[in-house]
Order: sequence, then C-alpha cells, then structure tokens
Amino acid sequence: MMTKKEQRLRRSRQTRARIAQQNVARLTVFRSNLHIYASVISDDGCRVLASASTAEKDVREQIGAAGKGGNAAAASIIGRRIAEKAKAAGIEKVAFDRSGFAYHGRVKALAEAAREAGLQF
Repeated sequence: MMTKKEQRLRRSRQTRARIAQQNVARLTVFRSNLHIYASVISDDGCRVLASASTAEKDVREQIGAAGKGGNAAAASIIGRRIAEKAKAAGIEKVAFDRSGFAYHGRVKALAEAAREAGLQF
C-alpha cells in the first residue's frame, strides 16, 4: 500500500516528464498544512529563478494573523507575488506543475492569481 505522499509523488512524475519535453520554465507548487510555496524552475531543471512562499517575513505581515498561510487568500497573494518575481527575472511563459496536488482550492487560487498577474501557462 502506498502512502498518501507516495501517491502524490507518483502522480507528479508524469507531469514533470511532460513538462521537461516542452523546454519551458515550470511553476511548481508545494502545499503543507500551514504554508504554500511556489517556485519557477529553469527549463533545464537546474536553477530556481524565482520563489515565493507564505513563510517569508513580509508575506506573513501581509497575511496578518500569525500562521494563516494555509488558506486560499494566502495562496492568491503568493500567486501574484511569484508572477511579479518571474516577470522581473524575464519569464513570461511557464508550465504549471501542481506536483500531484489536485487543481482545487489553494492550488487553483495560486494558479488563477498568477495568471491574472500576467504569467502565461
């Protein structure tokens, strides 16, 4: 029997393989119970070009109440933030890598906020 984490990682492998063929930077998302993390990784998969998370000090101040990084509102702040940082690094197009998480709730909120802020995927 596979654990929940192993199942998620198995699901993510196929996506990563498909993204690797596209030769485009990928926007990866990781969510824990308390925080959500997003990073833009170069097309060769070697460098992190931009990253944002609810664990950052100025983001925590923006969110307000201590440790409320685990909700959709916080995820959309991170979505906007990662889009701004990616554009600053000169990246317009990315492939969205949800790391095996369902496209729902916080992951969806992050993706939609990043799209609204002008990131194409």
